[in-house]
Amino acid sequence: MERPQFKPLRRAFGFDEVSIVPGDVTINPEQACTELTIGHHTLEIPVIAAALDALVSPRTAAAMTKLGGMAVMNLEGLQTRYERPDEVLEQIATVPQHEATALLQRIYAAPIQERYVGDRVRETKQLGGLCAVSVTPANTKRLAPLAVEAGADIVVVQSTVTTARHVSKSPRGLIISELIDQINVPVIVGNAVSFSSALELMETGIHGLLVGVGPGAICTTREVIGVGVPQVTATLDCAAARQEHYRRTGRYVPIITDGGIRTGGDLCKAIASGADGVMLGSQLAGADEAPGRGYSWGMASPHMDLPRGTRIKVGERGPLKKILYGPATVSDGTENYVGALRTCMGYCGAFTIRDLQRCELVVAPAIRTEGKYLQLTQDLN
Repeated sequence: MERPQFKPLRRAFGFDEVSIVPGDVTINPEQACTELTIGHHTLEIPVIAAALDALVSPRTAAAMTKLGGMAVMNLEGLQTRYERPDEVLEQIATVPQHEATALLQRIYAAPIQERYVGDRVRETKQLGGLCAVSVTPANTKRLAPLAVEAGADIVVVQSTVTTARHVSKSPRGLIISELIDQINVPVIVGNAVSFSSALELMETGIHGLLVGVGPGAICTTREVIGVGVPQVTATLDCAAARQEHYRRTGRYVPIITDGGIRTGGDLCKAIASGADGVMLGSQLAGADEAPGRGYSWGMASPHMDLPRGTRIKVGERGPLKKILYGPATVSDGTENYVGALRTCMGYCGAFTIRDLQRCELVVAPAIRTEGKYLQLTQDLN
């Protein structure tokens, strides 16, 4: 007799559990095109710096633009709460770990100053940066128009979980389709992890979707509230929604895997799972251009009632150019992310990102258990 089930469980996969199958044809890595298009903006590399106060300032945004990528500035963070955010960042970097969360809560209790929104956007543009800004759904209608008026190029509406059908006590919440018509710049929305929620968000007219709940290095969402989906499965499901939306409408909405990517191999697996680009946070927060002084923390870390993140030490790892393009001086895949992607595309015969999306993925043993005994025992990996 078959045992009855309350609900079925589906197996989900993270980066460590899959591997990319090489192609039947190989190409030179320099022949690979790594471009990512969002609205009318085309990036040379499919890498976006996450909206972390420890990572993105106007200076970082300009540096990422010059390197071919993009950085997203948090409009609800230190850059818009304080006239001199560097002084506050110094406090965060020097406090003992056991006091870090309490300090973050106090610092982020300061109100957002609307006059700083335009100041930071204009500073980014003056430095030559493509200006992308992040706002939560609750503050989008107030802050997004101010940023766009000052010259922001892209608006990212972002929270831990964002849906097209949010129910609240507000008489009229955020209507994403109306926002897109109002501000007239590309709008990226996130985060989502399921086929149905991704499809509904795409149907609102968004220009990009962030994928990921729970996998980030600084995120404790799965520990605190138990919510999240491993990134390979989340990316595959949202990519399926993108393809269905394209079949129905002829409009292609790029998806961006946000969180959980530690190495160049993870980045490549995200693309092979269907992503058009990736969002990196802690991996870039150790760059010389990052304002966090070797530390990183997330937007939910200072929540007054239920913090879902922690300050982590990422170290100071050199310039952004070295992290993104090398030459790498470590063998663990945490430098030269673009070189890793191009090499993977070469092995798979992928001339474009969409070619790599079509490559075969297999479920594989964790790499640490497959022929890496000496590396493991000598603490080399």
